Amino acid sequence: MPDFPWDTLAPYGKRAREHADGIVDLSVGTPVDPTPAVVRNALVAAADAPGYPLTAGTPPLRDAIAAWVRNRLGASAPVGVLPTIGSKELVAWLPTLLGLGPSDTVQFPSLAYPTYDVGIRLAGARGVRSDATVASGPGKTAAIWVNSPSNPTGRVLGVPHLRKVVAWARERGTVVISDECYLELGWDAEPVSILSDEVSDGDVTGLLAVHSLSKRSNLAGYRAGFVAGDPAIVGELLAVRKHAGMIVPEPVQAAMAAALGDASHVAEQRALYSKRRASMREALTGAGFRIEHSEAGLYLWATRDEPCWDTVGWLAERGILVAPGAFYGPEGARHVRVALTATDERVAAAVKRLSE
Repeated sequence: MPDFPWDTLAPYGKRAREHADGIVDLSVGTPVDPTPAVVRNALVAAADAPGYPLTAGTPPLRDAIAAWVRNRLGASAPVGVLPTIGSKELVAWLPTLLGLGPSDTVQFPSLAYPTYDVGIRLAGARGVRSDATVASGPGKTAAIWVNSPSNPTGRVLGVPHLRKVVAWARERGTVVISDECYLELGWDAEPVSILSDEVSDGDVTGLLAVHSLSKRSNLAGYRAGFVAGDPAIVGELLAVRKHAGMIVPEPVQAAMAAALGDASHVAEQRALYSKRRASMREALTGAGFRIEHSEAGLYLWATRDEPCWDTVGWLAERGILVAPGAFYGPEGARHVRVALTATDERVAAAVKRLSE
């Protein structure tokens, strides 16, 4: 396994904490705003849960996920749904759960969340970084990851691109896994799901969409995610997860159902992030940074046209901690990822420091 990337940031975090006004930590996209009351109330109401929960999810949660997929993602086809212990767990173990191994190739984006690579390694499969549907080499391309909106770049893949990926995969019997955890956070472009009728033509065969409630609903601490898509594949995942004990606690399942059934808190959180995004974008460009992509999601993909670790150091001297682009692949070597997950007060502090 590769070293855990964020451990290498420790010296820069130490330097940033030495700032007289404290650190502004924009390195990890962890929510800082309160969990919505509607969600907390549902969790408390379901707290008396002495029995084992259902791996498949309670009927109310399954109905809530299916309704959200239909209404929010625009998927008219029946889908299989399965709650997961957050989305990172699923990303890391999905190649293994799918039964992939040394004879299989899994393609993932050139700039990508590191856990895609980790999951492929855990399964013993072969990973290929590529943004084009041209994976080559020994073994079948068993699965292809797409990520829109992207972490780290915020890039949104349009309908034509996604349709091309689906067509390519179906010709080869390849499963398409779409990481859509930031789908609710489109700014300059409207993200679309792989399950949308616009992309799938109403046929979800061979398609899986991975979702998280961490960002849209401030539920990172609950570990609340789900996968939806091809009912046959989801059924296979359920069978394995039953054996492995991969079960979302029942109170969390109740909280998830409440979160998916309420759109008002999502709009309120979007407004907070929109304001922070505008402030940080203006401050970074004013300080000589160039922002690329970043049309959706919770990050700004920024560069000063220098090695990313030099930029990380420059910002740490100002008490601001960010993630080096190299964490996400060789193509990120001259970029940094700036998270918008800080309080209004900390964002204002970063803006002030960048203007000095």
